[in-house]
Amino acid sequence: MLLNKLLPQIIADNQLHSRWLNTLSLMENTGARKISASEDPLTVTYIILKHAAEEHRHAFYLKKQLEKTGVELPTYAAEYLLAPGSSKYYLNQLDIDVCRYLKSELNLTGPELRFAAYLLVTYAIEVRADELYPIYQSALDEAGSKVNVKSIILEEEGHLEEMLNQLHKFSPDWEKHANKAVAFETRLFEMWVKQLGASLNSKFKS
Repeated sequence: MLLNKLLPQIIADNQLHSRWLNTLSLMENTGARKISASEDPLTVTYIILKHAAEEHRHAFYLKKQLEKTGVELPTYAAEYLLAPGSSKYYLNQLDIDVCRYLKSELNLTGPELRFAAYLLVTYAIEVRADELYPIYQSALDEAGSKVNVKSIILEEEGHLEEMLNQLHKFSPDWEKHANKAVAFETRLFEMWVKQLGASLNSKFKS
């Protein structure tokens, strides 16, 4: 995986590492805001509230980890991120792709569409997080970095289990729909990693 090659380069450079952490924080925050936006004000469940709160905590925790790089990045402005275009586009486009699929495949609209999109988008992202954060932690350990994401790994594992439980109740064909969401996410993730690689190449050439 290309990301395995990029992470040691990122971690070895405090400027890059700080922007990587800030980028992950942005993406966690985007996910948390999307979960909150999908909530029904009357029927929102304990699990959805818990999940949104924990994603917000991840965004905050990653921001706190920035202190260990010695670099301060005050906002999510483009100059403080890696691959800012792809990083901001990634989750929004996944949401659009999944909503289009659900409208076409299941004819969903309104609150039903928002909830189904929440389930599928979040599932795809949790599958990715379950892979990405352990790879990142392994690279941190290898580099002897003070930064760590172990608490996020534990919570993301719990989120994936919760999403699977909700998907089982959502549809007998949940696996078909979930696999479609994962396919959308995989394409977007690969584009994002290519943009990360391009960001690094431009830095090392300058």
